[in-house]
Parts: sequence; structure tokens; C-alpha cells
Amino acid sequence: MPEWLVLTLAMLAACVVVVIITLLRHRRASDDEDITETPDVIEYMTMWIGVVYAIVLGLAIAGVWEARSAAQDHVQAEAVALHEISERVRVYPPDVRDRIREDVNAYVGHVVSTEWKVMSDRGEVTDRGTELLDRVRADVTDYEPRTDFEAQAYQPLVDQVTAADQARIARAESTGATMPGVVWFGLVTGGVVTVGMVFALQIRRTARELILAGLFSALIAFLLFLIWDFDAPFSRGVAASTDPFLNLFPDAEG
Repeated sequence: MPEWLVLTLAMLAACVVVVIITLLRHRRASDDEDITETPDVIEYMTMWIGVVYAIVLGLAIAGVWEARSAAQDHVQAEAVALHEISERVRVYPPDVRDRIREDVNAYVGHVVSTEWKVMSDRGEVTDRGTELLDRVRADVTDYEPRTDFEAQAYQPLVDQVTAADQARIARAESTGATMPGVVWFGLVTGGVVTVGMVFALQIRRTARELILAGLFSALIAFLLFLIWDFDAPFSRGVAASTDPFLNLFPDAEG
């Protein structure tokens, strides 16, 4: 099911539930119930519950967005390091240079075409990707420089291999969800309590109040969906992309 459809259904369901409960509550209310006044303590509690929950939602959104941005930074760092390896080996003999570049291209092609889907579906990197990167490392580290010029390029190349490996490890650690289950329990429970406090204000069955109550519950549903969507940096809607690899290695998809 498309994510936009899930979001639409969730927001509509939240609106419908609030409206139905309001109508049922109004129908079952006693004839002598005064719906024009709400105790001050209830208004005070409702205000503070809304404020606290809004802060919690803001912190959760900021946390998952930061994790998503960090995951994209890891991808960028890995792609740049691999590109630097491909460019800096130009000082090596043609056979060594071509072999290293072929192995780098093979690794990037695997990441873009195969490993990315595995990360999205299973939340992990592939053993084949690790093997291909190890081959690049062996190509670089096992070569013995023959001239001073090659010797000057050797250590920077080794450093770039290390940078690519570190970025890959960081990318692997970012594949899973970032929000613990207990936080999700608090967010969902807090959302139910916050929407439930609307009924404590004794809202009436007027169109204006029903629309506002429905929009408020739909907003809560939208923000929770937004957190869920950002929670997995390499899957779902707003996910980290392979653009850094494709920009530096245009032939990777082919």
C-alpha cells in the first residue's frame, strides 16, 4: 500500500473516530448537563498536556530527521572517498590503476543496484559488498610503490580506503529504526490522551467545533506518521538516496 494512502487513511480515521465519539457523547448526555461551562482545572490540564506533548513531538521529529541527515552524510562520505581513490590512482601503472578502478566500480555498482534494496528490505548490508570493498583495500595496500611520486600517493590512498570503510560501517549502523519501542509507546499513548482531552472540554455538535476537533486529531496522526516515515533512513518515503554515488559514478546504474 502506498505511503500517501496510509497517511490519508490514518488522518481520515482519526477525524472519523473523534466525530463519532463526539456525536455519541452528545446523544447520551443528560438533559440537565451544562455544556457551556468547563471547570478551570480541566482547561488548565488540557493546555499543559497539549504543550508537553507538542514539545515531545518536536523533539522526536528533530531526532529522526537528524538521524536521516546523518545517514545521508555517511553515504556522501563513502562516495567521495571512493571517487578520490579512483582519481588518485592515476599516478600508478596502467594495469594497477585499471584494476583498482574496476574494483571500485564493481563495489559502487553492487551498492547501488543490490545492497541498497537489501538495506531497505532487511535493514542490513550484504556480505558481497564487504567482500568487494576488501578487494579494493587489498588492491591499494598490497601495491608496492616504485617511484617517489607513487610513494607520495600511497598513504593518501590508504587513508581514503579507511574513510570509505568507516563510512560503510556508519551506513550499516544507520539502516535500522532509530526510535526505541518505549518512545513509540509514549508517543502513541500521548497522542491518545491529548486527543481524548478534547472531549473533556465538552465540545458541542456544531460544525465548527467538529471540524476543529477533526483537524486536531488529523494533525496528531500526520505528525506521528511523519516520525514513523523518517524513522528508517534507508526505506519508506523520505529516505536517504543513492544520488552521491550516482553523481560521482554515473555508470553505476548501468
